[in-house]
Amino acid sequence: MLVCSCNYITDKDIKGVINELLDEDCWQLIVPAKVYHAMGKRGRCCGCFPNVVEIIIRTTEEYHAARQTDGADVVDFMERLKRFHEEQKTAILERRQRAAQVA
Repeated sequence: MLVCSCNYITDKDIKGVINELLDEDCWQLIVPAKVYHAMGKRGRCCGCFPNVVEIIIRTTEEYHAARQTDGADVVDFMERLKRFHEEQKTAILERRQRAAQVA
């Protein structure tokens, strides 16, 4: 199925790259930009990114299910991911507050 018409990328292309990335480090955070970079492409209109995110989620779940990854490892990873997300939100808010104080 064609996912990105700007770059003519199919779901098979995306799944292949995701699996390669997971083979390198099965706990890394994979985002659309990382997938596109691995293919030597870049998002143009980025309208496909929501579909790419869904493919990343589905493919990552399938990857770990096929390898029978320990559930405790998955939970630990999800907790680290949530913590990272919260830290990023906090950092963005702090930068905005500093910028507002300067202005």
